[in-house]
Amino acid sequence: MVDVANAIRFLLNGEEVTLTDVAPDLTLLDWLRLERRLRGTKEGCAEGDCGACTVLVGRLAGEEIIYDSVTACIRFVASLHGTHVVTVEHLRGENGVLHPVQQAMVDHHGSQCGFCTPGFVMSLYGLWMREPNPTRPAIEKALQGNLCRCTGYAPIIRAAESLSQYGQPQGDPLWAERIAARARIQALNDGKRVELGAGDKKIFIPASLDDFADIYAANPQARIVAGSTDVGLWVTKFMRPIGPVIFIGHLQELRRVVESETGVEIFAGVSYSDAFPLIETRFPHLNELWNRIAGEQIRNMGTIGGNIANGSPIGDTPPPFIALGATLRLRRGSERRDIALEDYFLAYGKQDRQPGEFVESITLPVLPEGEHFATYKISKRRDEDISALCGAFRVAVGGDGMVSLARIAYGGMSGTPKRASAVEAALLGKPWTLESVEAALPAFAIDYQPLSDMRASAEYRLLTAQNLLKRFFLETQGQSARLTREVA
Repeated sequence: MVDVANAIRFLLNGEEVTLTDVAPDLTLLDWLRLERRLRGTKEGCAEGDCGACTVLVGRLAGEEIIYDSVTACIRFVASLHGTHVVTVEHLRGENGVLHPVQQAMVDHHGSQCGFCTPGFVMSLYGLWMREPNPTRPAIEKALQGNLCRCTGYAPIIRAAESLSQYGQPQGDPLWAERIAARARIQALNDGKRVELGAGDKKIFIPASLDDFADIYAANPQARIVAGSTDVGLWVTKFMRPIGPVIFIGHLQELRRVVESETGVEIFAGVSYSDAFPLIETRFPHLNELWNRIAGEQIRNMGTIGGNIANGSPIGDTPPPFIALGATLRLRRGSERRDIALEDYFLAYGKQDRQPGEFVESITLPVLPEGEHFATYKISKRRDEDISALCGAFRVAVGGDGMVSLARIAYGGMSGTPKRASAVEAALLGKPWTLESVEAALPAFAIDYQPLSDMRASAEYRLLTAQNLLKRFFLETQGQSARLTREVA
């Protein structure tokens, strides 16, 4: 029997907060500004794109606390149970002076109109605690999710490059508070299920993965929310009701990775940021794509399982995962079943998932040595943008120069992420040459009938899909990026 509590408890800066009456769609940004009068956290876009509302959220990872930068505009208050929220008001230096990040921004003229400045400060604060001497690429990656409408990026980056001159994380008050904060957060994570509200205002915060499975089996109409990077926009942009809700972002059992020689099992609650070390070591061919998924705050919040479970035709992970031959483990109560990822997507908005069943994990086979693999994301902006289309290519060529395996998958070309079966068939058994590739291009029109929308026209999508296959071929032949850009 699971013990049940009736309050959400977390730390806000240095204070413990207890809430017994919370709407499932109440955002952290609204609560901070309207209820707590902490107005350093700004609303810019209300969709997680601009970073003006960036705060840090500390969460338990084993026995340690990890502080992630997140966008408060699409983070729900109910998801904060057992965490430590840090806003810009909590920053301070020794003896009452400005915090090192703030002083660096002042000295390098990193603030112009000032509206976005608190968000930049919090993003740099999170980076500085991880990397006291960040490189230029690390700085640019950490700031992908922060927009400056005054075009003040150069002085902000100079401020970031100088952070170590102003102090080290070990001297930061929050660093000194970590031991006490860890003990307080551990006490808040007391192993009890939390239940609040009723009807469409009902909130569940499961005590464990098994408890989550039981709750969802009994309440299949409930909405599962992990990172809220998609559901958050339902609230802020479309005013859609989302309750009842089961919040699962705190479940460490869903933030695991199990590795073997042949592949890895990634549990559904693993965030993009959590997965990056694994991608770097076991799937380096996905590095570039991973760095272009959203911005740092969204990568910290968004989960791999959520990206797959919601079935979006333009999700970034399904095309490469399908090309790799990924399988899903679906769970309902104590029952589990495994299916190929490509079979999970049935039609637009429809997935092979029964009532009360959820995605528990994704298993990725390691790419066999000698096979060619690449993923290309096409978007209007290079960083922090949704794909117009995303293509993944996997080809094996035998010793006789013939194509022995071809797996090609696209997102953004149809109502679901989908393999290019006709193109694959046109390549199999043929020599891996430009002539064979060009002969296979007409088959794209058999596999896909793309739509025109705000991101791209149908004609553009079809032509680009064809050109990406040509780009992939040229890169397998050692052609330079400059040359391949001419066909993509």
